[in-house]
Amino acid sequence: MHGSRITAVGHYQPAGILTNEDLAGMVDTSDEWIRSRVGIRTRHIAGPDEPVDELAGHAAAKALAAAGLTPADVDLVLVATSTAVDRSPNMAARVAARLGIPGPAAMDVNVVCAGFTHALATADHAVRAGSASRALVIGADKMSEVTDWTDRTTCVLVGDGAGAAVVEAGAPGQEPGIGPVLWGSVPEMGNAVRIEGTPPRFAQEGQSVYRWATTRLPAIARQACERSGLEPADLAAVVLHQANLRIIEPLAGKIGAVNAVVARDVVESGNTSAASIPLAFSKLVERGEIGTGDPVLLFGFGGNLSYAGQVVRCP
Repeated sequence: MHGSRITAVGHYQPAGILTNEDLAGMVDTSDEWIRSRVGIRTRHIAGPDEPVDELAGHAAAKALAAAGLTPADVDLVLVATSTAVDRSPNMAARVAARLGIPGPAAMDVNVVCAGFTHALATADHAVRAGSASRALVIGADKMSEVTDWTDRTTCVLVGDGAGAAVVEAGAPGQEPGIGPVLWGSVPEMGNAVRIEGTPPRFAQEGQSVYRWATTRLPAIARQACERSGLEPADLAAVVLHQANLRIIEPLAGKIGAVNAVVARDVVESGNTSAASIPLAFSKLVERGEIGTGDPVLLFGFGGNLSYAGQVVRCP
C-alpha cells in the first residue's frame, strides 16, 4: 500500500454577491451587527438555474485542469454535500455525467460542514487500499436554498460555492501527502445544527456550537497534527471550516499553530458548509500564500456535531 497525495485543487463561486448592506434591506440587521458577530462582509449566492452539481462540476473541472488530467483518468468521485435536492441520482453521479467521467465509483458524503474532510479521508483510504487510483473529492453546497431569508440569525451566515481536490497515489517510497484522519462526533448534541423539515431549512443553536468549537475542538485538532508526526508550530497553514470568524480565530490560536497562515475566507464567502474548506484551501494555493509540500491542517466541524481533520501536503 502506498500513501496518497493531493495533486491539484480548484474552486468555484457563483457570480451573484450579497452584501451586508443588501441584507439590511431584507431583515432587521446592519453591516456592523453582522461583522461584530460573525465577521462576514459578503457571500456568493447561486441563482435558481445554478444547481449544486453545476457548482461542483466547475470546481472539479478546474482541479482536473490544474492536475493535467482528463475525466477519463478518474475512477472515484466523492461529493460532500448536504443540500442535494434529489435522493437519486446522487450528486457524484451527476457531476460525473456533467464532466464525462466514464464508469467511476460515485458516492455522496453527507457530514454537513465536516463533509469534505470526511470525503478526503475516504478517498485516501480507497487509494491506499488499491480500490481507486485517482479520485475527485468535492465539497459543494447551495446553502441559500435551505435558508429562511426572514431569519436574521441564520440568513446572514450562508453562502454558496464549491471546492475540489484531485487525490492520486504517491510513488513507492514517497512520504504520504495526506496524513491519518482524526474523526468523530457528538451524536447526543446532533440537533445543535440542523437542515430539516419540508421544505428543508437550516437552523442551529449558535451558542452551543460556539462553546463546543472553542473549548472541545482545539485538543482534537492538535491530535490530528500528532497523528501526522507534526507539532502545530510546524504547520504552514490552518484551514478550518469557515463557520464564523469568532470561532475560527480563537480555535486557530488555541491549536498553537503560531507560524501558520490562517484561512479567513468566511469574510468574503460566508459559511458554505462542505465547500468551505476546499474553497478556502484552493484560494490560498492560487494566491501563492502556501507552497508545494507545505504542511496544512484541514479541519472540518459542525453539522451532526461531527469533526474530521488531517494534515495534508500542499500540491
